Amino acid sequence: MHQTDICILGAGPAGATAALHLANKGIPSLLLDKASFPRDKVCGDALSGKVVNELRRISPGLPQQLGELQEALPSWGIHFISPGGHKLSVPFKYNYQPEQDTPAGYISKRIHFDDFLVQQVRQRPEIELRENVEVARYERALEGGFILSDKLGKPLVQAKLLLVANGAQSGFTRHVAGLEQEPEHYCAGLRAYYKGVESMDADGFIELHFFKDFLPGYFWIFPLPGGHANVGVGMLSSAVSRKKVNLKKEMLRMIAEHPELQRRFAKAELVDEIRGFGLPLGSKKRTLSGENYMLLGDAGALIDPFTGEGISNGMISGRWAAEQAEKCLQQQNFSAQFMQGYDKAVYNRLWKELRLSRQMQKLLNYPWLFDKVASKASKNQALAETISCMFNDLDLRERLRQPSFYAKLLFN
Repeated sequence: MHQTDICILGAGPAGATAALHLANKGIPSLLLDKASFPRDKVCGDALSGKVVNELRRISPGLPQQLGELQEALPSWGIHFISPGGHKLSVPFKYNYQPEQDTPAGYISKRIHFDDFLVQQVRQRPEIELRENVEVARYERALEGGFILSDKLGKPLVQAKLLLVANGAQSGFTRHVAGLEQEPEHYCAGLRAYYKGVESMDADGFIELHFFKDFLPGYFWIFPLPGGHANVGVGMLSSAVSRKKVNLKKEMLRMIAEHPELQRRFAKAELVDEIRGFGLPLGSKKRTLSGENYMLLGDAGALIDPFTGEGISNGMISGRWAAEQAEKCLQQQNFSAQFMQGYDKAVYNRLWKELRLSRQMQKLLNYPWLFDKVASKASKNQALAETISCMFNDLDLRERLRQPSFYAKLLFN
């Protein structure tokens, strides 16, 4: 049985980021994943400016290395298409110049991006990466920490500190940390890859379509290199259950029947099977740690409730988990109370953003209001720029929660 101070479960963006930050501090870790890389991960594949910033925190040259990959397409923002068909464009960077500026974000299939991070992991002697290792059981060790075993009960690892980054379906999250999947804070999604979708944005803007007959869900189109696109749908699990929605049937119906999609997909070809996945949303505060463990990324339910973005928040949690792990080792304190420093750090960085996104998610309950905002912004450059700034400035975004903002819009 392998003995280690720090064991990280899951080598996706959250786990790999934690391991790399620990390595930068000279702290060794054992990184386990049940798959071997490169491996696919069902996702929207969008890498926001926050992802680029987190890469830079790992190593200043990483964003440039990502940009040099042919599998990474530069992306400059988001198009929100309202229920009435009005387009609200929100650049990731105000007044961007594609020819001169470094891209604010990218779109890259997870099979490529996750492998990009794992390649950084492989270069670090401080990190021992073990692939094809599936942990099925977690037991408390008598002297503290955890003993991890396989399906047959064979002990694999004993660790003082466990960083749990093994995704939305984490058994540890449910059975040890006790976090339940709550339909009101959980999103069901489908993803497919198409080629030949017409009228993709020249600057790689991702598209979120809010069709009247699919609310409170949304339909997305994210451009990818080589004329491909990531196409999918997402809806709160509570709404899927309440409305008895068949997501696959609805996705194909929208492509076939909505005039704009019908035109754009007329010559498109499905190049992969339609696959489902779950998104545990960060729309409520949860306890992210306990004695001898921390929950990272999707395992801690940190996905943005409005845009569905989870990669950057996972990487941010990985960075703060490394900070907390360093303190734990220095003080040899792995108590639940001491571990609360991790929860505070993560929510100090993310909660304001997650709370605002939750409010914007609720805006979908008032499609006429969403429509009015988008309609006015599509005709008023100053308003469009103001809303764009709001998305990139949390203090300005607070105004989106205030009824007075919408009152001025409606009656001016």
